Amino acid sequence: MALAALVVIIALGTGCSTVEPWQRRTLSDATMRGDRDPAGLLLAEHMWFSREAAAGGRGVGGGGCGCN
Repeated sequence: MALAALVVIIALGTGCSTVEPWQRRTLSDATMRGDRDPAGLLLAEHMWFSREAAAGGRGVGGGGCGCN
């Protein structure tokens, strides 16, 4: 049991890191943004709500029939 707890603590501790000031420039680059391609985002949202018969969450209205 103690070995399992130690493995869990080590696994959770590896995800913690600090970002240095010179690394923040790289992380704030436009290529790191999820919405950097507006046309691609619109096409992906249309595909998601057409395929999953769901709407909403990002201001998308309509049904799942794909006829919008």
